[in-house]
Amino acid sequence: MTFLNNLTASTAVLTLSATMALADPALIFDLGGKFDKSFNESAHTGAQRWAEETGGSYNEVELQSEAQRKQALRRFAEAGNNPIVMVGFAFGDSLGEVAADYPETKFAIIDMVVDAPNVRSVVFNEHEGSYLVGMMAAMASDSGTVGFIGGMDIPLIRKFACGYVQGAKAANADATVIQNMTGTTPAAWNDPVKGSELTKAQVSQGADVVYAAAGGTGVGVLQTAADEDILSIGVDSNQNYLHPGKVLTSMVKRVDNAVYEAMKAGADMEPGFNVMGLSNGGIAYAMDEHNEALIDDAMKAAVDEAAAKIGTGELVVHDYMSDNSCPVK
Repeated sequence: MTFLNNLTASTAVLTLSATMALADPALIFDLGGKFDKSFNESAHTGAQRWAEETGGSYNEVELQSEAQRKQALRRFAEAGNNPIVMVGFAFGDSLGEVAADYPETKFAIIDMVVDAPNVRSVVFNEHEGSYLVGMMAAMASDSGTVGFIGGMDIPLIRKFACGYVQGAKAANADATVIQNMTGTTPAAWNDPVKGSELTKAQVSQGADVVYAAAGGTGVGVLQTAADEDILSIGVDSNQNYLHPGKVLTSMVKRVDNAVYEAMKAGADMEPGFNVMGLSNGGIAYAMDEHNEALIDDAMKAAVDEAAAKIGTGELVVHDYMSDNSCPVK
């Protein structure tokens, strides 16, 4: 792999070299870095799986600022990388402009829809998985109060929150759900100190289970929940291992699969709109040796029944993105 870690004005033009073969795929991480133990790291896992299975190589870059999105896309396209995979809704506008300039290059974007003939748009039914972990939170709670801490206050994260509230209320109609967002700028994805502060505030209001959907900020949420002797819920990647016995579960969003499949397809990747949810293995809750003692048979049975109904369409979880509202508070 070739690592391009510094996108600056002095390196605006990327020179094609022997280490960067034509048609190698490329991966662009969102702000927060590839080792955020969440969204970006899941993408990294998928790329690594592809490389290990195929013996292939790929190029990658970790952005340091919003201004570098378009630059990174153009540099990889000019270098001949194909496909170019990017993780994060914030790439939408940049990709919409750049994709048209490189019609022979395939692009894959995670968490945003870009309508272009050479773009694969992959979105997830996060509300479905959030519903399931909301049920688990309410069933595990002794106080009847659970919390949600989001990252950047955007409709996508409200989608997580709405599903979580619906699931909690389905399991316990009297449950109280406290909600906080970390901020309104991209810095909200990588602020574990603020995540810790919000967790302590929710604990002071009676929350004994807290769900973090906040990227790297969630690391602070999970750590503080463990310190405060309450349960937490991880997101995107399986974060159960971070605090064994203290992370109730993780809402796993298979970004790794989306990246792996795009790289596996290579330059022949089919563009179009792809939805990953419970019905096709794109969303799940995590069960392993780190949390199995926290989830009893009754809890698992109830959640699995709900998952099956969601998968068949018998149970429909409201999608905040459809009208920017949530019917349950």
